[in-house]
Amino acid sequence: MFKIGWFSAKLFFEGKLVRDPIYLVKQTIIGSSLGFFTFVLLTFLNLPLVYVITISSMVTGAVMPWLFKDLKMK
Repeated sequence: MFKIGWFSAKLFFEGKLVRDPIYLVKQTIIGSSLGFFTFVLLTFLNLPLVYVITISSMVTGAVMPWLFKDLKMK
């Protein structure tokens, strides 16, 4: 398992894993921003931090597969 992760990371940093790295970065920024703004919004509602982190993580995790549905690998 470690070898697969290491090989994928090596290909990614060599630029041979993803066809369009700009698309990957753009979608990652969109998903992270959505999670961050969810976190900030829930913080202003004075919810306990455990709930804020859990909800914002769930929102980010739920949105990432939708954002990366068109990601093309080499």
